[in-house]
Amino acid sequence: MAGLTLTGQNLGITDVALAAQGTAPIALDKDALAHMGQTRALVDLVIAEKRLVYGVTTGLGSRATEVLDEETLGRFSVQTLRGRAHAVGPHETRENIRAAMIVRANTLLRGHSGAQPKVAEHIAACLSANITPVVGQIGSIGAADLVLNATMGLALIGEGEMSDPDGNIGPSADVMRTHGIEPLVPGPRDGLALANSTSAVAGAAALAVDAARLAYDSAQTAAAMSLEAFRANLGPLEHRTLAIKPLPGQMAAGQDLRLRLAGSLLLGPGHARRLQDPLSLRNIAQIHGTVSAALGSAIQVTEIEVNGVSDNPVAFLETREIISCGAYFTSELTNAIEGLNRAFVHLTVAQLARISKLLNPVFSDLPTFLAQPNSGSNGFAPLMKSAEALVSELLHAAQPVPIWPSINANGVEDCIAGSPTAVRALVKITDCSARLTAIELLVACQAAELREVVPVLGPYLAGVHSQIRGSSAALDQDRPLARDVEHVARMIASRDLIAPMQA
Repeated sequence: MAGLTLTGQNLGITDVALAAQGTAPIALDKDALAHMGQTRALVDLVIAEKRLVYGVTTGLGSRATEVLDEETLGRFSVQTLRGRAHAVGPHETRENIRAAMIVRANTLLRGHSGAQPKVAEHIAACLSANITPVVGQIGSIGAADLVLNATMGLALIGEGEMSDPDGNIGPSADVMRTHGIEPLVPGPRDGLALANSTSAVAGAAALAVDAARLAYDSAQTAAAMSLEAFRANLGPLEHRTLAIKPLPGQMAAGQDLRLRLAGSLLLGPGHARRLQDPLSLRNIAQIHGTVSAALGSAIQVTEIEVNGVSDNPVAFLETREIISCGAYFTSELTNAIEGLNRAFVHLTVAQLARISKLLNPVFSDLPTFLAQPNSGSNGFAPLMKSAEALVSELLHAAQPVPIWPSINANGVEDCIAGSPTAVRALVKITDCSARLTAIELLVACQAAELREVVPVLGPYLAGVHSQIRGSSAALDQDRPLARDVEHVARMIASRDLIAPMQA
């Protein structure tokens, strides 16, 4: 992929995901770097004039009332990182750490942090060299990612660990120097700028929401294939039918489903098998529209987060002020992600119901469990246990994130947001959803073949059917299907499942 140039603005979740998963170089906009330099001069002025500014000339947390002397100020950035680099648990993925670095470099370019331009340049250099700080997964409660970011920052100044492009872990100073990069030497304010932001959860959210978008897109495709295989009544998908209650989510989902079904005989009269279908087929627009609406909200909030300033304090060059704020608190992100998590519950329960209807001859008028006649096979019936297990895992992950009064910093930091927990739940939810969608696609393709409607599928679904059959043969005799499911799920996650034709 081509390199990514960060400007501090207009960074999308897919930009973050592709750059985090890849190895292309990361560049920084020159005008944005110049603006960083101008704002940094304001920080230097505040220090010279000995103004009382949180985190710049004072201590942190409950020690914000303590003014730093000149000796302490000189070492305070390194001390800030050393004293907060406590991330624990398994190592975070390379992709999530790269996403956090991309987000932090991007938001530093806004200039409001007051960090030196070389901080952003150093992060970009490490990203371009594909060397990654080693950071534990656990340590953030959503009121800034102080512990996670400090662990990452400590590696950037040469005191932590990094992994090289081959995944080998070593002292970060050695890894950086091997790639021609000297460890960052932070000045006043730089240590806090590296530690105190939402870059870790914002980066992880960008990856998770982008994966959720792919999972939703593929679920729409699977639903369209099920409608074809069932020979469902498409009256509920008509624009005029949906427009009598024009909820944005269902309108978007309905229009998208009609796009995937373009060219289908079902869009004309006389081809549906029933007057009214089960709700899992009749109400796809409403059920999937719930995810569409939640996904739109999650994308909006996450993209504000990856482009927004989450520092405390923040510098305003125009008025020459540095002001304490609460931009690091991510409760709105938590709420948006949790809404998406719960929306997937509706979608996957309907998927499970649709799959069961296709397997049940009472509803489908097809062979029991879609087994080939006279084969002695139980067809897809045993795979339903895996499908129900996936739904069970997903339902558990979609439970609300617990929120409680925090006891941090002697009671000064007494609220949490819980967004990292919500994001980790979304990762599991989309992972389960992709596998369940893979099962629906395999079942629906088999049902379409048994009903002999493959030759009359619309062009988009005909292409999807061909693509699925290119990786998973029809089930003629019993065989393990785990590899087939995993392969299709990987196609979904890696963007290889073909996208619908544009209207």
